[in-house]
Amino acid sequence: MPRLLTTTIPVLVLSCATAFAQSSAKAATNQAAVKKAPLVEFEMMTWPEVKAALEAGKTTALFYTGGTEQRGPQNVNGGHTLMGREIVRTIALRLGNAIAMPVLPYTPNNASTQLPGTIGLTPELLGAILERVTEQAMATGFKNVVLMGDHGGGQPQTYAEAAKKLDAKYAPEGRHVYFCDEVYAKAQGDFDKWLEAHGYPRSSHAGIPDTSTMLYLGGDKGWVRKDLIATAEGDPIPPPGQRGQGRGQPADPNAPPRKNNGITGDARRSSAALGKMAFDIKIDYAVKQIQGFLANQQKTTQ
Repeated sequence: MPRLLTTTIPVLVLSCATAFAQSSAKAATNQAAVKKAPLVEFEMMTWPEVKAALEAGKTTALFYTGGTEQRGPQNVNGGHTLMGREIVRTIALRLGNAIAMPVLPYTPNNASTQLPGTIGLTPELLGAILERVTEQAMATGFKNVVLMGDHGGGQPQTYAEAAKKLDAKYAPEGRHVYFCDEVYAKAQGDFDKWLEAHGYPRSSHAGIPDTSTMLYLGGDKGWVRKDLIATAEGDPIPPPGQRGQGRGQPADPNAPPRKNNGITGDARRSSAALGKMAFDIKIDYAVKQIQGFLANQQKTTQ
């Protein structure tokens, strides 16, 4: 055998052995990390794991609604649901006594042939669904149910009414249903104020908050068409009281033609850093409000 070949083979064997050992070690580390991660997602648990979690005190069910809705040319239609999964999972982890239930991918909205990315429910249908899943969670063994959502349609009426109706039913048994509104309205309102105070352009649907949060949570997963962010400018935000008007031609004949691309405002300065800020605000507000609900509940039972 040539000398070069006899010296090369041992090197190759050693390299393969080293690579295999490193791969095995990495796989073992990943498996250990998975085992250590607390199980808080109902759909990723087995029934014995759910039962054990309930017995261990994880008796609060978190129902978070997402939505399937056009989000401008740059964001995928399932953005509400994709963000919702990460938000509710993180809330459950922070609370420590809760389980994140499967995120509902449909909320009050209407489909459109001009912007074909939306599939919606009526508020009445959503209300019935919220009632049904809450009843099912109670039958499963949860003591508290928290309703919240990532889409504005139906809030606060549908969620609040469902929570009030069901809480009246279960409160005599020491079980409760709450509507966590601060994860959406207060969190978004305060973040919008921060953006405006720091010189960012105003936006709402598919604007900086939405696009930035999707960049932060799924920028490497294809949630955002990054090459389109530089052109992600839509129609101006309507003045107070005029939202939804002018869906066809603008009321002012001298006004520029509408872009009608699904963006309200300007999303061009979106970034993952801003998305992290928006995400953290949602989590902080939700956790604090839910902890307040449960603390008040304990006070009234003492």
